[in-house]
Amino acid sequence: MFSTIISSFKLALVSFSAHKLRTSLAVLGVTIGISSIIVVFSAGEGLKGLVLNQVEAFGTDTIQVEIKVPSSKKGLASERQSAAAILQGAQVTTLSLDDLEDIKKLTNIVDAYGVFMGQETITYKNEIHSPFIWATSSSFIDIDSTEIDYGRFFTKAENNSLVPVVILGSKIKEKLFGFSDPIGKKIKIRNTRFEVIGVVKERGALMSFDFDDFVYVPIKTMHKKVLGIDFLLNIIMQVNNIDLIEETIDDVKMTLRINHNISQPIEESDGWMNTGKDDFRVMAMTEILETFDTISLYLTWLMLAIAAISLIVGGISIMNVMYVIVNERVSEIGLRKAVGAKYKDIMFQFLTESVLITFAGGIMGSLLGAGISFVIAVVANSTGMDWNFVLPIKAFLIAGLFSLIFGILFGTTPAKKAARMDPVQALMHED
Repeated sequence: MFSTIISSFKLALVSFSAHKLRTSLAVLGVTIGISSIIVVFSAGEGLKGLVLNQVEAFGTDTIQVEIKVPSSKKGLASERQSAAAILQGAQVTTLSLDDLEDIKKLTNIVDAYGVFMGQETITYKNEIHSPFIWATSSSFIDIDSTEIDYGRFFTKAENNSLVPVVILGSKIKEKLFGFSDPIGKKIKIRNTRFEVIGVVKERGALMSFDFDDFVYVPIKTMHKKVLGIDFLLNIIMQVNNIDLIEETIDDVKMTLRINHNISQPIEESDGWMNTGKDDFRVMAMTEILETFDTISLYLTWLMLAIAAISLIVGGISIMNVMYVIVNERVSEIGLRKAVGAKYKDIMFQFLTESVLITFAGGIMGSLLGAGISFVIAVVANSTGMDWNFVLPIKAFLIAGLFSLIFGILFGTTPAKKAARMDPVQALMHED
C-alpha cells in the first residue's frame, strides 16, 4: 500500500510539472475559495474582539437606557419605526436628570450617570475644531473604563454648581495644545469659556466614534450654559448583582413609566420588545453581546456559503483538468491495466492527483488568507480600532476539510472514467 501511495504521488508530480500552467489555474480556483474561508473566520474573530473590548469598556455589569420614539406598534415594527423617526430628526426630550436620580435609588443599582452627546465647535487661540462633546455626570469616571492621564475629573459639586470645567481626550488635546500642558488653560465651547482640568488616557475608537477626540464636560453646566436644554440621551447604570439584571431592568422600566406617565403593559412576555408606547429602551450590555454573537454567526455562515460557491467553481475547474489528464494518458492507463493494475489502483492514482491539486490550493489559500487578514488588522488598527489579528485553528481545520472533500468529490468522476477503461481499447488509442 505504501509503495502504491509513493508511486501515485510521483506520477502526479510528473503530470503537474509537464503541464504547469494548467495545474496552476486549477490550483488558483481552490486558493481563492480557501483564502476566503480564512479571511471570514479571522475577520469575524477580529470584529468580535473589537466589539467585546468596547462592551467590556462600558462594563458587562451595566444597563443602558436610551431614548426611543413611542409607537402604536409593538416589537420589531416599533423599533424600525423609532429608528426611522430618529434618522428623520425626531427628538425625544423626556429622559431627564430626575429619572437618573430615581434610578440611582433602586436596590440593585450601585451608581449611574447620564449622557448628552453632540458635536460642537471649540476654539483655543487660532485653533478651531468640532469634536464630540460628552456631557455627563461625575459618576461617569467611576463606572466607565475611561482613565485620567493627568489632571482630574470634575466633581459632583462642580456639576451641581454649573462650574465650566472640561477634560480633553488625548487627540483633541494634541490638536489644541500640541505638546504643551493644557491644565489651567481655557477653551471656548460656543461662546462659553471652560477651564481644562484634565486629560484622559488614550482609549481608541468604536466604529465611527473616536473616544480620544471627545471632550468631557459636566452635564448640568452644558445644559444650562451652552445648550439651553434639560434632557438626556442615555443613562448608564452599574448593577450590584449581575444575576438580578433582568429584575433590575424591569424595575428601571417601571420607574421610567411612572415618571413619564406611561401605563404598564398588562402582558409583557417579550420584555421591552412588547412596549411600543415606551419613549425609552432598556438593554443590558450582556444582551448586546448576545445579539452581536447571533448576527456574527449568521454573517459567518453567509460568507462561508459565498466561499463555498467559489470552491465549487474551483472544483469544476479541477474536474475539467482531470478529464483532460485522463484523456491524455489513455495509453498509459491501458498499459497499466494490461500488466495487472486493478480498478482501485487506477482510481487511487487519479484521486491522488485531484487531492494534491486541492491540497496545494489549500496551502496557498491558507497563506494568502492569513496575509489578507493581517493587512485587514493593520489597516483597522491604523484607523484607531482595537483590532486583534487572530487566525483561529477552526478556520484551518475547515479549510483543510473542504480541500479534501472537494478534491475527492470533483476527482471521483474523472477517476472512474479512467478506472473503467477497457485495456485493449486504451492500448489502441491514438494520442
